[in-house]
Amino acid sequence: MRKLATATLLSVPLLLAACSSILPQPKEETNYATVSSNQFIASNYKAADALMAQLNGKLVADKPLIMATVVNIDALEQTTTLGRLISEQISTRLAQGKMNMLEMKLRNSVYMKRNQGEMMLTREVNDMAQAHKAQAVVVGSYAETSDMVFVNVKVIQPNTNFVLAAHDYALAKEGIVRSMLMQ
Repeated sequence: MRKLATATLLSVPLLLAACSSILPQPKEETNYATVSSNQFIASNYKAADALMAQLNGKLVADKPLIMATVVNIDALEQTTTLGRLISEQISTRLAQGKMNMLEMKLRNSVYMKRNQGEMMLTREVNDMAQAHKAQAVVVGSYAETSDMVFVNVKVIQPNTNFVLAAHDYALAKEGIVRSMLMQ
């Protein structure tokens, strides 16, 4: 009887451990440490840095660039919070790198599709660049898989459609990225 009681007592922790893996785990608390360790901004800044390195000597110093909204590759007229935020962060980093970025949201003449941002379709790029005397347009797209988001950004010369710089990178489709894709 004593062996049975001992065996039962020893098996209780194992059963509890097995049950705990089935039960939902508490969500990790969002705090400064978890937010500051997120690689989202760093990945976008690294992409902008790669573009700037490729553009060295290819642009005129006093002419601006336009940043288009990064769009869903499967629906080029659609984007999400993720695409809009990638665009904002790449534009920010290019401006920090002394590129003359033209802020399109403040222009009255730009067509703004509600909840989409500054959409750039091929036939509109040349007209937009000429109207704003921009020497290049930064465009991008993203594609989702079950666990990754693949991003492509390019700097295009609008009058020739030549790609002056390009960079590809991937984002883990974790909680923050996943939530921005749903909006």
